[in-house]
Amino acid sequence: MRAHQIMTRSVISVTPDTSIVEAANIMLKRHVSGLTVVEDGGKLVGVVSEGDFIRRSEIGTGRKRGRWLRFILGPGKSAGDFVHEHGRKVSEVMTASPITITEDTALAEIVDLMERNNVKRLPVVRGDKVVGIVSRANLLQAVAGLAREVPDPTADDDHIRGRIIDAMEKNDWCPFGLNVIVRDGIVHLSGVITEERARQAAVVAAENVEGVKKVHDHLCWVDTMSGVYLNSPEDDDLAKAS
Repeated sequence: MRAHQIMTRSVISVTPDTSIVEAANIMLKRHVSGLTVVEDGGKLVGVVSEGDFIRRSEIGTGRKRGRWLRFILGPGKSAGDFVHEHGRKVSEVMTASPITITEDTALAEIVDLMERNNVKRLPVVRGDKVVGIVSRANLLQAVAGLAREVPDPTADDDHIRGRIIDAMEKNDWCPFGLNVIVRDGIVHLSGVITEERARQAAVVAAENVEGVKKVHDHLCWVDTMSGVYLNSPEDDDLAKAS
């Protein structure tokens, strides 16, 4: 399998000048753990994630290093920590020049890059512009394991996937972080919904695409007020049976 067959196409991005507060609110509202950072022309310049908000002066979690360690590390490290902990713009906390993949990157290579570099997501680029993102949240390891046991999706599967995504993305109930995997006409839907009726709408939308044989629902429901997170009924049933 290749990146274009599993990636999330709707990538949520911010600019280097976006404020820290705005970026944090976007992540909370859209239920994502990371954002790509792009310049006005759409060029990818960085990635900002939940990890970049852990060490912040507002919540008193800035690094506290002893005098001897500060001497060894030098003033440059202390200065960098200060910017990261007190910066007000995304450009001051983001990971610049992030590791990227292309649409044709093999799934095994994607998993290897994630593990070797300890990252949870990889932007998919065409040239220097973002066209998608692959994240661990999409159960990448499980998909990789399955991919070794069954044939790669066919061209027809790719077309079915594209039509399903197009049918959903134009609706306001479209799941956040929608991901669609199709093999031999069997569809697996994943993403986050905040309204239970969106689950049925998503399944129906997929079922109405020509060539679809069956739809598996892996959509997770999140309560926007409490943050309570529930797996899909199908996944819960599978967990109980295992």
